[in-house]
Amino acid sequence: MSTPVLEATPARTKTLGYGTESAQQPLAPFCCIVDSCRTCANCKVGLEQYCDVGFTGTYNSPDKYLGGMTYGGYSKSIVVDEYFVLHVPDKTNLAGVAPLLCAGITTYSPLRHWKVDKGQKVGIVGLGGLGHMGVKLASAMGAHVVLFTTSPNKKEDAQRLGAHEVVVSKNQNELDRHVNSFDFILDTVSAQHDLNAYLALIKRDGTLTLVGAPEHPPTVEPFSLIFKRRQYAGSLIGGIPETQEMLDFCAKHKLTADVEVIPIQKINEAYERMLRSDVKYRFVIDMASLGK
Repeated sequence: MSTPVLEATPARTKTLGYGTESAQQPLAPFCCIVDSCRTCANCKVGLEQYCDVGFTGTYNSPDKYLGGMTYGGYSKSIVVDEYFVLHVPDKTNLAGVAPLLCAGITTYSPLRHWKVDKGQKVGIVGLGGLGHMGVKLASAMGAHVVLFTTSPNKKEDAQRLGAHEVVVSKNQNELDRHVNSFDFILDTVSAQHDLNAYLALIKRDGTLTLVGAPEHPPTVEPFSLIFKRRQYAGSLIGGIPETQEMLDFCAKHKLTADVEVIPIQKINEAYERMLRSDVKYRFVIDMASLGK
């Protein structure tokens, strides 16, 4: 789930010990990271998500200044160092922009790192909160996008989002038609599933990248990698420069997440619905409902 933290931050902050000084402006979003060491090799090149010391997450991270834990943007205000504050170029659909700071950057970062571009064949596994953004982004990058789903009833929606083809992964005949043909596959599914079925679809030197995290370690057939020099990789979110790049890209291509806005009083109901996959495709909390 995502929260419209866009309404919860000052536009710029200047760190002064434990406090901040701010010049208020309407919007100043922040993403999943609110601090990092900023001195390690990864931080120095704008890859704060891979900070060697460990980044400070917006939620459930130790607060190295005040002690305790960070609690995220589920509030009317939050203090964030100015380096980690971003800019939203397109403010017409803020609820749709909010999940870009999570699902958007989680899918954008690997697509950019593995240089997805025009003329490539790209697969997206799963059509949920992450997958629907993967389809939108890969399509906007010019790739031929194939969506893999276990649900035949998602075909029409996948095509609406930008998929050129939809493969029902339970149908082996449909999978067989794509053997050795993909440049890149982004797997967004957190449920247990057979990764080898997707590795077989990747051409020589292609890559299967995971952003979904199944509960149990998957089994990968080594020879599926060896005989085609395929790569099996993972990706986290993105650093601050890349997150800003993603926001600019989405504004240019008029991309936002498909969301359902709820009051915070319905958070428990939304959580139960999320467990049933009963949302298209991200819940966004209206923070104006806080305290009602």
